[in-house]
Amino acid sequence: MPVTPTDYIWMDGDLVKWEDAKIHILAHAMHYGSSVFEGMRVYKTPKGPAAFRLREHTQRLFNSAKLYYMEIPFTPMEINDAIMNLVRINDLEECYVRPLAYRGYGDVGVDPTGIPISVAIAVWPWGKYLGEGALEKGVSVCFSSWNRMAPNTLPAMAKAGANYMNSQLMKLEAKRQGYVEAIALDTNGLVSEGSGENIFVIHNERIITPTFGASILPGITRDTIMTLAREMGYRVIEQDIPREMVYLADEVFFTGTAAEVTPISCVDDHVIGTGVAGPITRRLQQAFFDILQGNTDDTHGWLTPVAEYKPMATV
Repeated sequence: MPVTPTDYIWMDGDLVKWEDAKIHILAHAMHYGSSVFEGMRVYKTPKGPAAFRLREHTQRLFNSAKLYYMEIPFTPMEINDAIMNLVRINDLEECYVRPLAYRGYGDVGVDPTGIPISVAIAVWPWGKYLGEGALEKGVSVCFSSWNRMAPNTLPAMAKAGANYMNSQLMKLEAKRQGYVEAIALDTNGLVSEGSGENIFVIHNERIITPTFGASILPGITRDTIMTLAREMGYRVIEQDIPREMVYLADEVFFTGTAAEVTPISCVDDHVIGTGVAGPITRRLQQAFFDILQGNTDDTHGWLTPVAEYKPMATV
């Protein structure tokens, strides 16, 4: 989906015009994937635009940086302030937010010691990641021939640029075969996640998702759905999932900032359930979007309205 330009991008504390937001070709991140990033959404609500789980997303950015020995030269509060100000300045009712921390210009050797860390934040309107109608009809996916990286190779709990080369291979393979998305297995042959989404499997009204040991990203939407499901009285289980369990599931769905809550209609040509969003998936979708669109009370404090946000870094 093409990016729709907005007016400004935040770069290392300054507002830069979209077309002027550039980095040096010899930046370390360009050669070695030495970047960490986040993806969050701002939703249109009756109180105006509101960021979904702002603080949790920013904290995950810092967690990712920590795992790769990257010291971000701003505080989490400064990043939060920058995000909210950027949404306001670009006059957006709803948007996607992409904070990025990366090793910049200084040396082109593999050793990143001493290379400065830069931070940029961009916001832009972004529609449904897996296509229009995906939330209602579901998407057709396949199991990828590419496994998720082993836990002792790259830290899967980091949302890092280098990690997503694996995701690109999965996505390209799926599209070549006529599918919308792919599911990876881990190095033990157990279900891991999609190229950019966590996965849930429903069997007999039990909602099952892989553990962190399956080389998954600790998804914030994943955590949100688990919380909502438990509040509804469903049993939510984190456990190993064999591939064939997905084929035999009553319902399967993806979660993620971009994918939100997207049902899976078919896996490797095995129809899942009735081939459309199942009743539990629909119920979770409704509860999720009711909160994000301001239709029900935000009892968890997941939304941060832009209009009500007061800068925290200078307090």
